[in-house]
Amino acid sequence: MLKRISILAFVLLNIGCDQISKDIIRKNVEPMEYIQLLGDNLILTNVENTGAMLGFGQTFSPMLKLIFLQGLPLIVLLILLTRTLQKRNLNRWMVLAFAFVIGGGIGNLIDRIAYGSVTDFIQIKLGIFKTGIFNMADMSVTTGVLLLLILTIRYRNLAI
Repeated sequence: MLKRISILAFVLLNIGCDQISKDIIRKNVEPMEYIQLLGDNLILTNVENTGAMLGFGQTFSPMLKLIFLQGLPLIVLLILLTRTLQKRNLNRWMVLAFAFVIGGGIGNLIDRIAYGSVTDFIQIKLGIFKTGIFNMADMSVTTGVLLLLILTIRYRNLAI
């Protein structure tokens, strides 16, 4: 029971951080505004992404967007959450990784359903390394996937 509460708490924490940060950006940063936080290395902006990662799917028809950017992710996230809550042999790191993926996924899904787009607002530039514009949900999903990758390589028998 404690494990399930922990999973739900981590998922809700990820969703909360994502939604609060996006709300702050929507209220305080003009669309396409370019704010340098650490020189040209850390940029704050406000971009609405009507597609998925890096704009994939922006040109889809409304029906395809509904299916591939809302319906399918909702089903996958619900299955992942259900399986994570049911699985008994997950160590705390696997639980944390899945909570990051689920919470971040739900955070972006909330935006797609409520606004028709996802608010992205962070960009990092370090020498030749330059990210696309992303948000806290993207960071959660990426962190969770990287952690899952590391744990799966280390403990091959614990994957769902």
